[in-house]
Amino acid sequence: MKGNFGRDHHGGCFTWWLAGAGVKAGYSHGETDDFSYTIVKDGVHIHDLNATLLYMLGIDHERLTFKYQGRDFRLTDVHGTVVKSILA
Repeated sequence: MKGNFGRDHHGGCFTWWLAGAGVKAGYSHGETDDFSYTIVKDGVHIHDLNATLLYMLGIDHERLTFKYQGRDFRLTDVHGTVVKSILA
């Protein structure tokens, strides 16, 4: 069901704190509402976050693509774009 985010553990958003590995120091990306329940600015999809983390580890997530039963698979599914704005 669209708009149903489970049992209300995190609403429609979550927070990660990153340091080092080429992340901009003191940079904050994205914004939630006053109750930290919904994303209101610059949300990042989990596929993009995973692609960015792999990039910071020196791994090109697109090179990890493999075919299984006629479908392409990779750690970021078949999506994911590195979020360059958080990188130094």
